[in-house]
Amino acid sequence: MSTSPIGVAVIGAGMAGKAHAAAYRNAPSLYESILPEVRLVSIADAYAPAGEAAAKRFGYSRFDTSWQAIAEADDVDVVSVVVANHLHREIVEGLLAAGKHVLCEKPLSDTLEDARAMAAAADNASTIARIGLTFRRSPGIAYIRDLVQSGRLGKVLHVSIRYWTDYASDPTAAISWRYKGPAGSGALADVGSHASYLAEFLAGPAVEVSGGRFSTVIPQRPKPLGVVSGHGHAAVSNDYEAVENDDYATFSLGFASGAAGTIEVSRVAAGHPNDLQIEVFCENGAATFDQSRPSEISLHLSDGPEAERGYRRVLLGNPHPYIAGGMPIDVSGVGFGQNEGFLFQARAFLEEVAGLDESVSLPRNAGFDEGVHNMELLAAVAESASNRGAAVTIPASALAIH
Repeated sequence: MSTSPIGVAVIGAGMAGKAHAAAYRNAPSLYESILPEVRLVSIADAYAPAGEAAAKRFGYSRFDTSWQAIAEADDVDVVSVVVANHLHREIVEGLLAAGKHVLCEKPLSDTLEDARAMAAAADNASTIARIGLTFRRSPGIAYIRDLVQSGRLGKVLHVSIRYWTDYASDPTAAISWRYKGPAGSGALADVGSHASYLAEFLAGPAVEVSGGRFSTVIPQRPKPLGVVSGHGHAAVSNDYEAVENDDYATFSLGFASGAAGTIEVSRVAAGHPNDLQIEVFCENGAATFDQSRPSEISLHLSDGPEAERGYRRVLLGNPHPYIAGGMPIDVSGVGFGQNEGFLFQARAFLEEVAGLDESVSLPRNAGFDEGVHNMELLAAVAESASNRGAAVTIPASALAIH
């Protein structure tokens, strides 16, 4: 393992950018293995006040106002790219060409063409390029996967995933990049990308989608008077712009194993700020995960006397994935949430960059090839929706879902 210091930067000081910045700050304190010194160098944002505030808040040495400044910086080795999807390609390709290790937020881009070009650039780079699929780091979801793969739950029969959010439920919320782009670049790309990779994480490779349906229920939004960051609201004008993409999406999945699945996502589900719910039904039982109660799962096992069967609450703690040594208090009942997923993700990336052997490291982050596959699945949903729900085959993939 290398002992050279690792200089870290984050491009994007919005909601998810702050999560990445905080994760790098705290990642060295997780687990027993010792990373090289991690230097928090810069947070870059085109809106200087946001970059400056984030750098001060999370203890980074400076702030910059362009990705080019990060690419040219000799003291930066690792960069998280956490900006609008349509900006990913130019920034990622520039960083890789400059010899930086890159962790890119999902989805990989806003078009499949750009995503494939980014994967090609990653293949030709001398550095590491990974995509953040953060919910794979949720201890509850990872534990359900362990139960499936160990045979305890057994073969998946069908899976249902619902990811409802309400950040766009207010029709007076300002227009931003999130509401622009082709069909499928709205709620489907934003939260449906999470739901789709989790479906494959639990049930294996998907081979077909059908029943695709999109709906844009708020057709226009007011222009902001200032900067819009993350899902936050801003003062708005009396001028309106059209919403171009989907507020709601739903589709069905067919898996290579013969299993089936359904996914439903929304950004206009009032009263559901961040509601991810997963149900997995298997040969030997079933399990559920509810993001509003992330430190537990519900588990039903079909063995034992029939009179004693039924769902039981399992509090997650030391025996479960990521928790032992990964939390300051790593026992059941203490609680944790979505922010910790960014911690585990950053730690895994730093371990890989430092050269820590995979056998003693956290599971690696996904490569850009998985990011392309995820976008191929989403593109198939868009094609299905444009053809009144017709079945669409997902391009064959040799990927192993990590």
